[in-house]
Amino acid sequence: MNGFPWLTVAGALPLLGAIVIALVPGLPADSAETDRRARNALAKYLALGFSLLTLVAVIIIAVKFEVGGPNFQFTENYSWIPAFGVHYALGVDGIALVLIAMTAVLMPVVILASWYDADGVLGAPPAPDLPAAASAATPRPRHSVKTYFALMMTLETMMIGVFAATDVFLFYVFFEAMLIPMYFMIGSYGTGKRQYAAVKFLLYSLLGGLLMLVAIIALYVYSARSGVTGHHGTFLFSQLIHVPLSPAVQKWLFLGFFIAFAIKAPLWPFHTWLPDAAAAAPPGAAVLLVGVLDKVGTFGMLRYCFELFPSGAKYFTPLVITLAVIGIIYGAIVAIGQQSMKRLIAYTSVSHFGFIALGIFVMTTQGVSGATFYMVNHGFATGALFLLAGFLIARRGTDRIADYGGVQKVAPLLAGLFLISGLAMLSLPGLSTFVSEFLVLLGTFSRYKLPAIIATAGIILAAIYVLWMYQRTMNGPVREQVAGMKDLRPRELLAVVPLVVLLIGAGVYPQPVLDIINPAVKVTMAQVHTTDPKPAHPAGNTTVAQKGTAP
Repeated sequence: MNGFPWLTVAGALPLLGAIVIALVPGLPADSAETDRRARNALAKYLALGFSLLTLVAVIIIAVKFEVGGPNFQFTENYSWIPAFGVHYALGVDGIALVLIAMTAVLMPVVILASWYDADGVLGAPPAPDLPAAASAATPRPRHSVKTYFALMMTLETMMIGVFAATDVFLFYVFFEAMLIPMYFMIGSYGTGKRQYAAVKFLLYSLLGGLLMLVAIIALYVYSARSGVTGHHGTFLFSQLIHVPLSPAVQKWLFLGFFIAFAIKAPLWPFHTWLPDAAAAAPPGAAVLLVGVLDKVGTFGMLRYCFELFPSGAKYFTPLVITLAVIGIIYGAIVAIGQQSMKRLIAYTSVSHFGFIALGIFVMTTQGVSGATFYMVNHGFATGALFLLAGFLIARRGTDRIADYGGVQKVAPLLAGLFLISGLAMLSLPGLSTFVSEFLVLLGTFSRYKLPAIIATAGIILAAIYVLWMYQRTMNGPVREQVAGMKDLRPRELLAVVPLVVLLIGAGVYPQPVLDIINPAVKVTMAQVHTTDPKPAHPAGNTTVAQKGTAP
């Protein structure tokens, strides 16, 4: 263990917040409305406070992180189940750090944006900053406000834990446990076919998790037989990467992990649960689902599929690249035809996850660095777009794109931020998503030219679905139902503006983030025994020719 257990503190703070919120005493059914609102407000402020404390802890970790230092820092290692070699082991490299930071930034933003989400589901009187017509249309109560925010805080603990775990069994525990809060957030607080979407999300994820569990058990058995860890097996990542595995074994174990991560990401054709879940989830839960939970899949591909099974990763690379390219084009084309705003954003994410998987499996430092940076940027861009869509839906009472029109004239702030977030989704130069997408395509082209060319078409399709959605909702004559729509209020601005600022800031100056990511990427590439393709040299360069360097 290195010094103070900052990672444990960062993970424990939101869990402590969930416990405190759960312990807030309830009120009798005949309590006064003012008492009920005050009690609900207390739960919300507690959630916001603990999420901000968590953000402070993560900022401290980021400041203390030594760029160019040991690959894994802030390590903790305690024996948890000695009989089975299970450890409570945590640590972060640059890749895990930026994803934890993204999680910590998104959580207070989501809490602010979701301030009245649970009240609406509860059928409470109209929220003070929403039109009466929109609030009156919401369903009657089933669960409490404090339960919603307690679930959200519990989910943050699981998300931090899954990125920080350096014991594969501990990773699996967090990987499966984070499904439960999200299941209830969708199934109990969502809209439309929420129960169907929640069950579909859970079953898909559990199926992938079971396949990964089989591979984890097999990995433990092979570690015991190898003698690398003595007479007992281990789940420690730092020891498992040294366990010798035959190419055939690596292929099978790779598939066990990869299918679980491909479902979680989701990568085409394992994506069918995502549009249903994102459309049914409350906007804040949708941000956490697409912005953070799905990144566990691509993170797992990079961390575990690559470093534990390098031979298996290389064998399946052509297949994964093919799936990624199909996903890029398929997600974009299907998004163009969507009538639901939330489903459109969900399908755009299928396309973007294709870019991330492509960047990872081309196995170049530019591609992998771009894919990692893409995970962060996608979290912020999708988060901003989902939240703004949620504000629109709360005001209008529907997510059908055709029900809007002329919003720009009555709510210019909302429309302007919606445009910037949409432009981030199509990777406009000057925004951070452009940097990550450019790195992915550059890294891909250096090794696989045809997939890079086909993937570039995804940018053109992105321009179509983003600008068409903006035109149909924000431009044109003001529809009668939109005429009284109010612009963003201070709370809503406070939720969205930080994400937009980060998108612009990292687009103008991405170097600090890339400086953290790049050393970890180099270590990962070394573990996979892969180097970047050598650049082509001019034919007339006699020095190169004399050295016998291949062009």
